[in-house]
Amino acid sequence: MSVPRLVLFTRYPDPGQAKTRLIPTLGADGAAAVHKRLAERTVDVMRESGLQIEIRFTGAPQRDFEAWLSDDLTYSEQGGGDLGDRLRAAVGNPPVIFVGADCPDLRAEHLERAAKALADNEVVIGPAEDGGYWLIGLAARHDWLFANMPWGTDAVLPETLARLSRRGVSPALLETLVDCDRPGDLGRWPWLTA
Repeated sequence: MSVPRLVLFTRYPDPGQAKTRLIPTLGADGAAAVHKRLAERTVDVMRESGLQIEIRFTGAPQRDFEAWLSDDLTYSEQGGGDLGDRLRAAVGNPPVIFVGADCPDLRAEHLERAAKALADNEVVIGPAEDGGYWLIGLAARHDWLFANMPWGTDAVLPETLARLSRRGVSPALLETLVDCDRPGDLGRWPWLTA
């Protein structure tokens, strides 16, 4: 099997548009600063993994992302629709590994393990403590995983696992990590707001 593409979904760190659930605690500028720090850290970790990187962006023109994250990466607009629509559009020719910019504990080893797991599994999932996932990798197209999903809820992971089970697909599961999405999450990583 070919080496998987590593795809990061992220948005531009404009105050008021990024990490909006943190705004009541940090203000619009503080929430955007947390998002900026997380996205930059995620790109650094992705580079350490040695995998091919693609940035799926929204919120600003590509040139702004190139100036922010580097102009030596591959960029594509996320497009429209809900997250499921955007994920389906980004699958392209698998294998592919999707990751978000919300996981402060993400390390290159996590991405390397995901890539290795895809060599022997159709799907690999990095469960998130909040009931979602911080990573999903596909060795083949499984567009049905993304349609009519209750995104942003604690039902995402259970529903994903149920859909896979109904189709007889046993995913490889990685370590459970924590996303930084809500004000209560911030205490785990004081460096995010320092």
